[in-house]
Amino acid sequence: MATWEYDGPILEIDKLSISFFTRLREIPAVMDFSVKVQPGEAVGLVGESGCGKSTVALGVMQDLGKNGRIVGGSIKFKGRDLGEMSDDELRTIRGSQIAMIYQEPMASLNPAMKIAKQLMEVPMIHEGLDEKAAYQRALEVVTDVKLPDPERILKSYPHQLSGGQQQRIVIAMALMSKPSLLILDEPTTALDVTVEAAVVELVKDLGKKYGTSMLFISHNLGLVLETCDRICVMYSGEAVERGSIEDVFDEMQHPYTQALFRSIPLPGADKNARPLVAIPGNFPLPHERPPGCNFGPRCDYFEAGRCDAGDIPMFDVPGNDRHATRCLRFQEIDWHAPIEAAAQHDKTEPGQVVLKMENLKKYYEVAANALFGGDKKVVKANETLSFEARESETLAIVGESGCGKSTFAKVLMGLETATDGQILLDNRNIESTPIENRDTKTVADVQMVFQNPFDTLNPSMTVGRQIIRALEIFGVGETEEERRERMLQLLDLVKLPREFADRMPRQLSGGQKQRVGIARAFAGDARIVVADEPVSALDVSVQAAVTDLLMEIQREQKTTLLFISHDLSIVRYLSDRVMVMYLGHVVELGTTEQVFAPPYHPYTEALLSAVPIADTHVEKQHIVLDGDIPSAMNPPPGCPFQTRCRWKSEVPGGLCEKEVPPVRQLGDGHQVKCHLSDEQLARMEPVIKIAAE
Repeated sequence: MATWEYDGPILEIDKLSISFFTRLREIPAVMDFSVKVQPGEAVGLVGESGCGKSTVALGVMQDLGKNGRIVGGSIKFKGRDLGEMSDDELRTIRGSQIAMIYQEPMASLNPAMKIAKQLMEVPMIHEGLDEKAAYQRALEVVTDVKLPDPERILKSYPHQLSGGQQQRIVIAMALMSKPSLLILDEPTTALDVTVEAAVVELVKDLGKKYGTSMLFISHNLGLVLETCDRICVMYSGEAVERGSIEDVFDEMQHPYTQALFRSIPLPGADKNARPLVAIPGNFPLPHERPPGCNFGPRCDYFEAGRCDAGDIPMFDVPGNDRHATRCLRFQEIDWHAPIEAAAQHDKTEPGQVVLKMENLKKYYEVAANALFGGDKKVVKANETLSFEARESETLAIVGESGCGKSTFAKVLMGLETATDGQILLDNRNIESTPIENRDTKTVADVQMVFQNPFDTLNPSMTVGRQIIRALEIFGVGETEEERRERMLQLLDLVKLPREFADRMPRQLSGGQKQRVGIARAFAGDARIVVADEPVSALDVSVQAAVTDLLMEIQREQKTTLLFISHDLSIVRYLSDRVMVMYLGHVVELGTTEQVFAPPYHPYTEALLSAVPIADTHVEKQHIVLDGDIPSAMNPPPGCPFQTRCRWKSEVPGGLCEKEVPPVRQLGDGHQVKCHLSDEQLARMEPVIKIAAE
């Protein structure tokens, strides 16, 4: 395999334009896009879905399919134009010199082949290594990506590994031939935050160890801050701002970058005193882009006759390191002007208790072996859950996948019945009444907004019809006219134009679909709305608008909101109280201030440390958890968290491994399930500190 020496940029994309061709028209996906990646440098490519970041990556891989074509500019790898290489040359480079890690690890692994064989293929094909040498290399790389018991892992099939382990194998596969350039396309979206933190840490270390240059594609600004040296912000197919992380985060020079930061819940945002500011309007479709500046119609500083007069080039920002912006007015705008505050609200006082849970348990029986039956095992999805929620209160339920958040939601909704304990809704027991036996009022009282807006709407029914259908089920309105009027009012409530009533779901964006889901949940004047990760599938700017909407409706209707999430920045912004779950147990419960300040449960501490924060002034304690979350079928003895806890050695007598800790009351309703003594809890330091300017 020929490699060539080259000391310039590893990757140089210059004025790149990529279009997709349909029968009707040419659709420009990327226009006039330039970026450089120097040796050993990590560049973050940030933007919302549909802005063209993945198209750039596929352009670098020369993998645009039948309809995609590079229509202008060039992509050079180590000084050579990839567009001028033969298929054979490209095949040699791809996988050996340039490797790509995709979003969904399972899509990159062959389910019918053991891990060792999949990893060994790479050096055997690209470098002609024999089996023994290839196995040694595989063992070395699997050890590098910090997987436990590498030899056992190499003998496993992909389905025998957890999501975090699969993603590590995909990273190992990309590193097998020690590439010069690694492209990561949203590599942690499907992972839990603590696993994400460990994978990100790993990618950074490996980048240093192997001297690999990286192009890191993400919509998470906090993640880019923690992994990259430089950043390029994209909007609607164009780069709108490029520069070092410090320059772009602290001295942004493009209205879109500024608007993005205003819509993220950074520390200090407060839903009442300092609400987030959502970006007005919607993302333009590729064939409906406005003249001049693509961001013009949504920009606070738009000047007609100037900003829409013609194409806008990138301008260099004087005084900064390779900092450029695509804004005509960047030197006229006062970037430090205080933002016009969004409408402030008085804090609503919670009313009486609407929902009360006492010692709720939910166990499932599963066969130990799916094929041959065998002994039954019990999965303890929820262990003695107790809490109460009041009118107009937001209670956040936080934890990673497998902690029992969604099981608890199913029991509350009546999709499952409880094994033990009780749920009281307005002092009525509902824990053992399945949904088909619940009366209309109970069904209307407890509603759910789901994570994925795409799966919850009927694709063959108009938006209006779906909301009217919910009104019929809840018995709202005497006549069809009354119901239609109520449906239009619900569209007003979720800030969708009334003409959307006649649209089909496929004509709506993700954020608009989620609004229809919210309208439907509130159709029967719900008392309690369970929002299960309602914004995790949405873009940052849409997230702000949807969370804002949920709170506004809550203020008007005095709804109790149970907000299930693993994103602690949104939880900190939205919730009044927080319940932290781990493996079916509530390990901490208290007001948002109590849970976000020490003393913490050791798991809460690790969760807080794992959340990426897009603010250069934030200093975080660095805690990376070992290992993956244990299986609920085979939980560890004693404290559920003891296998990953960094404080365990401080508890005498191996107590953590023997006994489930008692619930400790720390005062003012703050409780923690932990064996640590009061003195040890008092020694805990804050995880997140904001450094002085």
